[in-house]
Amino acid sequence: MGEFQLGLLVGLLIGEGHFGGDGRQAQVTLRMHTRHQPLFDWLKGLHPESKLYGPYSHGGRSYYQWMVRGEPLRKWLIPLLDSVPLAELDPYAHERYRRMKERYGL
Repeated sequence: MGEFQLGLLVGLLIGEGHFGGDGRQAQVTLRMHTRHQPLFDWLKGLHPESKLYGPYSHGGRSYYQWMVRGEPLRKWLIPLLDSVPLAELDPYAHERYRRMKERYGL
């Protein structure tokens, strides 16, 4: 992954991402309006085992949801996020990321 792609991914996750889980496994989720479909197609292309769900319509909103969990999260996304100074760039996002890793033993 090039520097631009890494920067775009990290920026999207800082600004719009969710670091959490379903109680059994950790997951990183990005949910945005359907008008961002080309961006979601790009995200899906970053890792073949990431998942793209939708489009959904709920409460007057239309959106897609991109999700990474399981082995792709452990072996691909976490090493990428650990390689950037997330704590310096955005302490709030870093704290959410750190709590996810702690809760799920990552």
